[in-house]
Amino acid sequence: MRTQVAIVGAGPSGLLLGALLHKAGIEAVVIEQRSADYVLGRIRAGVLEQVTVDLLDEAGVGERMHAEGLPHDGFELSFGDRTHRIDLHALTGKRVMVYGQTEVTRDLMHARAAAGLQTFYESQGVSVHDFDGTKPCVRFTGTDGQPVEVQADFIAGCDGFHGVCRASVPGGAITNFEKVYPFGWLGILADVPPVSHELIYASADAGFALCSMRSKTRSRYYVQCSLADKVEEWSDDAFWAELKRRLPAHVAAQVTTGPSIEKSIAPLRSFVAEPMRFGRLFLAGDAAHIVPPTGAKGLNLAATDVGYLARGLAEFYRGSEAGIDAYSERCLRRIWKAERFSWWFTSLMHKLPDNGPFGARVQQAELDYLCGSEAAQRALAENYVGLPMEA
Repeated sequence: MRTQVAIVGAGPSGLLLGALLHKAGIEAVVIEQRSADYVLGRIRAGVLEQVTVDLLDEAGVGERMHAEGLPHDGFELSFGDRTHRIDLHALTGKRVMVYGQTEVTRDLMHARAAAGLQTFYESQGVSVHDFDGTKPCVRFTGTDGQPVEVQADFIAGCDGFHGVCRASVPGGAITNFEKVYPFGWLGILADVPPVSHELIYASADAGFALCSMRSKTRSRYYVQCSLADKVEEWSDDAFWAELKRRLPAHVAAQVTTGPSIEKSIAPLRSFVAEPMRFGRLFLAGDAAHIVPPTGAKGLNLAATDVGYLARGLAEFYRGSEAGIDAYSERCLRRIWKAERFSWWFTSLMHKLPDNGPFGARVQQAELDYLCGSEAAQRALAENYVGLPMEA
């Protein structure tokens, strides 16, 4: 079959790209190795920058987000028994939206199905070919066991860190930058009201903790853990006790506990692949970069990637290659700023195994300085709410 853009990956970045291209009158087919239920079952981030909110509105899928999402004007930092609120709106004039990635994906799936746009789920043996020429294609085996070849003008690799698109690029054409952190996040999802109406980022002697939410009745909590830990070693009671131990006493006393409905351990890494374009193959989202979840940048970077890509492809079909030629450079400028912020915020809030007593006191001094300096808080807030896309 023939299309203009073949999108590999039906996560939020691939589906958002498909929606933006559809609005621009560009044909696109989405090819996904997993089932739709599997894609929806992935529990991921839920803090959206204004740029991401605007792109979802542009794609025509923002109605439920505005109805059910939770706008946040700030968040709390805690260390020891001290808390300090970072007033995002007062410092930057912007806010963020708490709306789960699962719900973003669901909205995009429904919109794509309602528009009658083609998506291949459970595609086996996906491979990409000839992207260094003018006739790239994607090959896979369909659910009926028959081979399928999708010929396209361009391929968008939105298939994640372990996907086939980046792996198909010749080794000499790509440079990978990576930092693996010596700890992970143990997270649970529970149908209990959040401890606070805003997020709480906590730094304690025992390690980092985060109090987040997906709605007014569903909470998402995390604690820093060892990479050697196993999920099955953590009972719900043990998790709640550890979470409370890392929060100020007055906050811990307000935590509502309950059975977990999902529990997992996520390792933390920073990763960037350069460049993000190889002939007629473009990488976007986790296929090109990973950030620690501390700064809530992963989904937002993916959204801006496909925002730039959709804009560049629309310009291409109007007769200009300037947008696709600038795609990688534009994305990477924004990505490295987000990588820097996520690394800094992660280093500030976590217990670092090799830090030693001196490093621990420097962390405390940094937090103390941050809470006493409006300039430092504004820098944090500007990075947290996200930088604007380039014109």
